[in-house]
Amino acid sequence: MIKFRIDVDYPYPSRIRSFIYTALNMRISKDYLKNSKIIARMINDSPMEVKAYWFFTTKTIPDATLLTMLNTSKHEVALHMINHPFKEKKILETKTGKTIKYFTIHGTARLIMRILWRRWKTKTPIVPKIFPLKSFHQFPTLSLDVLSYNNTLGKTIENAKKSINEKKILEIHPDWLFQKGTFNHRGPYYSVLRKILKVDQELENLVQQRKFFAKIGHLSKEYEKNVVPTDLLINKLNEHNLDIFTFIERSWCHKFLNIPKNWIQTKDNIAMLHLENYEDWRKKIGKKTRNMIRKAKKSGLVNKISEPNGKLAEGIWKIYNETPIRQGRNFPHYGVTLKTVTRRISSPKNSIFVGSYFEDELVGFVQLIIGDKIAIISQILSKLAHWDKAVNNSLIATTIKICSNKNVKWIMYGRMGNHPSLDNFKNNNGFMKYNIPRYYIPLTKKGKIISKLKLQKNIKDLLPHRLKNFVIPVYNWVNRAKTKIKQ
Repeated sequence: MIKFRIDVDYPYPSRIRSFIYTALNMRISKDYLKNSKIIARMINDSPMEVKAYWFFTTKTIPDATLLTMLNTSKHEVALHMINHPFKEKKILETKTGKTIKYFTIHGTARLIMRILWRRWKTKTPIVPKIFPLKSFHQFPTLSLDVLSYNNTLGKTIENAKKSINEKKILEIHPDWLFQKGTFNHRGPYYSVLRKILKVDQELENLVQQRKFFAKIGHLSKEYEKNVVPTDLLINKLNEHNLDIFTFIERSWCHKFLNIPKNWIQTKDNIAMLHLENYEDWRKKIGKKTRNMIRKAKKSGLVNKISEPNGKLAEGIWKIYNETPIRQGRNFPHYGVTLKTVTRRISSPKNSIFVGSYFEDELVGFVQLIIGDKIAIISQILSKLAHWDKAVNNSLIATTIKICSNKNVKWIMYGRMGNHPSLDNFKNNNGFMKYNIPRYYIPLTKKGKIISKLKLQKNIKDLLPHRLKNFVIPVYNWVNRAKTKIKQ
């Protein structure tokens, strides 16, 4: 069984709003106990055996919505004591209609917190011996939000599972579910909670970014499988305070019918190759590209599917750190550690790595992701020291063979239109610009404003093609200059 101690110190996700409410007893937002409701929903949705002990103060008494969510055997309401044990116990029992068995004491070590909670004389209240509630402080706990602050996601999950096996109780504060408290050294722990409880799997690949004053979210695997924005998915996205959710229509295999009025449709594109078989592809590409493939073979390159092990990780790491500049721009993987590369190549479950070897040295690789009715070239890189061997052309040819053998009819290789030299390479290898619809769903008023002004799109996609011919070289030059200054 997974046990939680949930100390509901403050009522709002915003610390400032919570402090104002605590000091003045004024509700100033609709988000009362929002994070607590998200946690309760996750626990109720979980297939795991869970017991959650909720410790409420008199400033965070659950409303009717939260009480309904806590009305199962998975939850128990308890007291998070501030100053007056008996008085606060009576208030909580009266307001919730629950019998209270346990208590914890709200920590206010700092002077400003003691003033906020009107704890004038002592750092902790005096609990009389005749007080009928049992102290929950006696049980061994692991602070999940503190652990999340100090460790990686993987390490936090590992330690949390170990503590569960040791029958420790996971302690959390709803305030830090999504945000990081630098001053308090806590959170965020939503991703950890999602993994432990085995819920919200559809949000595992949620990516969030800020555009102007709005938060836009999308699923990183939207090209691999169809994204269908159901009401349940939209409700969960709203929990993450997103203003806009965007997704594509995988029109080569799926069409949306009866599009709702609130979906804003725009144009997007990808570099796509429709594959019949390997020989058909060879006939369609130009003579120059075929010569490059033959040249690679004569150069002594050997291409093969490579296991994602330590040897492959070291080879990729060396390619990453060969140069800080690639294709005229700053190369984001330069400087990455071997440990990070090892972790990255071992995590994707649907990836195939194709290595190109010269005299047993990895000189290039492709990471190929196999999705639903599509294969995606996620990454293709080779050593500049072996540029004369046409490594990338050779890797594309081997990738086409693998996809042909797997009967994959569609192969994607990024987008088109913002990198002239790379676009030419794609065209020479049979990839064409494939237009697809992209949809935006505004989730808030801010989202509606951003959508009406068309500010949700990338600036580079809004530029006319003629202007790009001037802007892109200038951008590349500035990008290279910044990298050289850093070096």
